Amino acid sequence: MSTKFIRASLWLAVAALLLAGADAAARERKLENRNGVQTRELDPSQKGLVTGVGIEAHDIQSMTNQMARDLFASGFLNGLSKPPRILVDEQEFHNEGSQIINRRMITQRLMTELNRASQGRMTFIGQRYAGMVAKQRELKREGVTDVGTTGMTGAQAGVDYFLAGAIMTQDARDPRSGVVQRYNQIAFELVDAETGAVVWTGMYEFERAAADDVVYR
Repeated sequence: MSTKFIRASLWLAVAALLLAGADAAARERKLENRNGVQTRELDPSQKGLVTGVGIEAHDIQSMTNQMARDLFASGFLNGLSKPPRILVDEQEFHNEGSQIINRRMITQRLMTELNRASQGRMTFIGQRYAGMVAKQRELKREGVTDVGTTGMTGAQAGVDYFLAGAIMTQDARDPRSGVVQRYNQIAFELVDAETGAVVWTGMYEFERAAADDVVYR
C-alpha cells in the first residue's frame, strides 16, 4: 500500500470526523433554540418569568407552608391521646374563583407539608385508594396472597377530621387602561368528621394588579 494512499485515507477520515462534529454542533444549536427564549431553571418558591394577578407556583408553596405552620401553632393536637386520622382531598377543596387551577397541586403539597412536620402526630387517610385497598383486602381474605407484615383489620380506616376549603376571587378591570386587579382569597377549614364542628380555620390572601393578565391553564 502506497504512502500516498495512506495519507489520502487519513485525510478523508479526519474530514469525516470534522463534518460529523460540525453536524452535531449544528443540531445542538438548533435544540438550544438560540433564536428564541432560552430554557431556564427557575426556583418555584420565587416569581417566575411569566407572572400575572392569579395564584402561581410561589403562592402555592407560600400558602401551604403557612397553613402547616398555623395548624400546628393553633394547638389543635394538644390533648389528643392518639394521632388523629385526617383526610386531605381536593374533592372538598372548591375553586369558586375566576382562575383555572389544579386544586390537587394545593391539597397534595399541603398534606405533604403537614405529614413532614407532624412527625407521626397525624395519620393521613388516602380514601382515593379505597378501591385498591378493597381489592387487596379481598385477595388476603381469599388466601390468594398472604396477610402482609401488618396483618388484617376489621375494616378500612375511618376519618376523624377532613380538610375543606375554597379559592375565591374578586376581579376588577379598568376599560381605559386595561389594568386588571384581582383579590385572591384561599380559605382552609379542618372539620370534625363525626360532628361537623370546625376545629381550625386558616386563610391566605393577596391582591395584585397588572397592565395585562396572563393566561392560566
